[in-house]
Amino acid sequence: MKLNLYQIDAFTDKIFGGNPACVVPLESWLPDEILLKIAQENAVPETAFYVVNDKRVHLRWFTPEIEMDLCGHATLATAHTLKSILNYPENTIVFDTLSGELIVTVDKDVYTLNFPSRKPVPAELPEIIRDSLNIQPKAVLKSRDYVLVYETEQEIKDIVIDRQTFDKLNLDPGGVIVTAKGTHCDFVSRFFTSQSSILEDPVTGSAHCSLIPYWSEQLGKKEMHAKQLSEREGTLYCVDNGDRVLISGKAKTYSTGTCWIE
Repeated sequence: MKLNLYQIDAFTDKIFGGNPACVVPLESWLPDEILLKIAQENAVPETAFYVVNDKRVHLRWFTPEIEMDLCGHATLATAHTLKSILNYPENTIVFDTLSGELIVTVDKDVYTLNFPSRKPVPAELPEIIRDSLNIQPKAVLKSRDYVLVYETEQEIKDIVIDRQTFDKLNLDPGGVIVTAKGTHCDFVSRFFTSQSSILEDPVTGSAHCSLIPYWSEQLGKKEMHAKQLSEREGTLYCVDNGDRVLISGKAKTYSTGTCWIE
């Protein structure tokens, strides 16, 4: 069986920036073990698979290890594939996912994700996470992910994870967000996943489901500009809409091709 395959850099306007995702359109669902093997072969943070049903799109996301409950950059990558490559006729795309109905609106080259808000609450920092950090946070919160708040953007840049210690913890399907107020934007972050083939995710849309409500309250702002400070870096434009958040960004097509499965 031959499948089309598109690799997209999401939350960036430059090739080799943002977060890479592979997008694989399907006519019908393949067995989960095949989807996982394709994701492992692609070796990017997420592979998105979708099936179009009338005007709705059933979307699933796989890392090289597991199926995820929510992924922002691969959703943006899928919307970009549909619109810029496959000429999808609508500027509003409705995705059916494990996190419910997700809507992406398209305005020229900007994609806006309408995602659930996941406001984090104060929490205790697990000893394994504390021991894996070279700099300790000033506050600890948790939703799906742990949210570690720091004083400065420079601290976020300087954080180093002791992976041998960090990988003793299984946070499936969550991770650890480190964040601080930004120097040239509203807030910055980085994202780490234990026991994963990719320790640091370049740009994590789903993490902003927690970052947006937190920083909206801290800064007294509904509209914010965010940066994720990985080596590839990403730019996100954020709106706090109460029980929903809006996450906007751009994308670039890196490659198009085909893959074969037995």
